[in-house]
Amino acid sequence: MKFTAAQIAGILEGEVEGNPDVEVSKLSKIEEGVNESLSFLANPKYTQYIYTTKASAVIVNADFKAEQSIETTLIRVEDAYKSFSKLLEYYNQVKMNKTGIEQPVFISESANYGDNIYIGAFAYIGDNVKIGDNVKIYPNVYIGDNVSIGNEVTLFSGAKIYSDTIIGNNCVIHSSAILGADGFGFTPNEKGEFIKVPQTGNVIIEDNVDVGAATSIDRATLGSTIIRKGVKLDNHIQIAHNVEIGKNTVIAAQTGIAGSTKIGESCMIGGQVGFAGHLVIGNNVRIQAQSGIGRNVKDNEAIQGSPALPYSDYNKSYVHFKNLPKIVNRLNTLEKNCTNE
Repeated sequence: MKFTAAQIAGILEGEVEGNPDVEVSKLSKIEEGVNESLSFLANPKYTQYIYTTKASAVIVNADFKAEQSIETTLIRVEDAYKSFSKLLEYYNQVKMNKTGIEQPVFISESANYGDNIYIGAFAYIGDNVKIGDNVKIYPNVYIGDNVSIGNEVTLFSGAKIYSDTIIGNNCVIHSSAILGADGFGFTPNEKGEFIKVPQTGNVIIEDNVDVGAATSIDRATLGSTIIRKGVKLDNHIQIAHNVEIGKNTVIAAQTGIAGSTKIGESCMIGGQVGFAGHLVIGNNVRIQAQSGIGRNVKDNEAIQGSPALPYSDYNKSYVHFKNLPKIVNRLNTLEKNCTNE
């Protein structure tokens, strides 16, 4: 699909400087620009490339002043970075603007779905499923019985939505994500064998949630595992039964959260963080990557390490840790001197 510089300027409410009819059909970094590509310049560190780029058009800030001649067409906007992000979103909407029901699919007679829906080939939709408007279900998606899905939801290929799961509006569930698998609940019997505890709850995903590829969110033993509004989950995250994650919290890849832990609002959690079960994590908490969380955490704490310490304490301790060999040598020298005396 091709767009002219004039069309792009219209979408971004910008002004064209150069050839308004030049066409672009792909996006590129400014330093890797090629013919018929569109790029942007927001970081001053990359200004040098605007004089050599082969991109056909470049989005720049309105106050950009060229110090050399420029061959590419410029599209001047108030904020180049935000405008390029807006354009990426528009591009994705156009690219993924699929509708209709491909064949073969299985849709239960008791399932209901809204308008402007897309269901890809080999999708399975179970009994009593309710699906809203403008939902996109890509090929090989499984949706179990009694699932409820809101409006403007995208389920990418291979996502698995187990029975009784509730998904709100404007959510994105990426490939191979699993919502509603059994929680890890077992109890030993008198023989030392582990017997499964039935997991009878469900998963609730509120509005504006993104779930990354291959992330698993387990159903509750009783009640619900709840992901609140605006939460963003990276790839390969494990969320156990009865966990609750507060609104607008973001969690990076390979984090594991054990059962019944409650995480507050607007937290930022780095990759490979491990949470013990039955903890309470406050609001606005910052946790550095690879930290191990075995205690409750108060609002606004920033922590790091395993077991995690307050962030500033960890940094001070780490300075001493790096110097341990030197400190040991000094102690050995002092002991020798004391012995010789």
